[in-house]
Amino acid sequence: WRGREGAPYSTLVPSDEVTINYRHGLPVITLTLPTRSERCRFTVKPMVTTVGAFLQDVQREDKGIERAEVFATDGSKVSDATLMEVLLMNDFKLVVNNTAYSVSPPAKEMLSSEHATEMEDIKSLVHRLFVALHLEDHQIRKERELLQKLDHLKEELLPLEQMKARITDRADAKTSRLLWVGLALMSTQGGALAWLTWWVYSWDIMEPVTYFITYGSAMAFYAYFVLTKQDYIYPDAKDRQFLHYFYQKCKKQHFNVERYNKLKEDLAEAEESLRRLRQPLHLRLPIQEINDKD
Repeated sequence: WRGREGAPYSTLVPSDEVTINYRHGLPVITLTLPTRSERCRFTVKPMVTTVGAFLQDVQREDKGIERAEVFATDGSKVSDATLMEVLLMNDFKLVVNNTAYSVSPPAKEMLSSEHATEMEDIKSLVHRLFVALHLEDHQIRKERELLQKLDHLKEELLPLEQMKARITDRADAKTSRLLWVGLALMSTQGGALAWLTWWVYSWDIMEPVTYFITYGSAMAFYAYFVLTKQDYIYPDAKDRQFLHYFYQKCKKQHFNVERYNKLKEDLAEAEESLRRLRQPLHLRLPIQEINDKD
């Protein structure tokens, strides 16, 4: 049930306008079609038919019906997904166009516990048979929908993948240049210290200089840890610098990283759903046949 207040209707018709009888164990709902003013019977399968399906059958039978809804006795609207078996347990109102019919389903005979158990077993068996008969069609329809979704996602991702590849190449090249510049600066520093130690000054003068250079480097590494909360490990530092250049290029070229990540997640989810749908246990096919089919 959905607790939404229904729209007003003009007339409340007695219950004899809509009757419910059981024939061969199935409920038969008889009502008067407003356009042709003739009685029409609708046989429903309470365990599989929903309220929405029943109302659609009524509207298909009479094209002049613009509105068909079901309300509980307290005025709340009955959801279209509700099974007819649940609906027929209590009184309800059937609204057709602007006319409301008060419906009182007949009370079903109480079964003994043994017969009730047998009926539940039969209902369960019928449900399993229904699922088994319609499972293959459902899988084929679902597979077609997933394939269409995959094609659509790949079409959207193609230009983004091309732009991302260009940005990645440029960011990687810039990061590599930075690494080579760092190596060149370290080499220059080592050569300058050696030149000052052996040709210009002596080790006694240069020893305090090298000490403060070493201490300054330690301070720089500690500052890196304070700012990034990470140890200064060369691969991690390289990846961090690469990401910095990557997002910088993305901002300049208006590359939407969030949309790209969302599309990639949707693509991975669709591929996983398709893989699970094609599993041998679901299709009841041998593994070799599945591999040949793929």
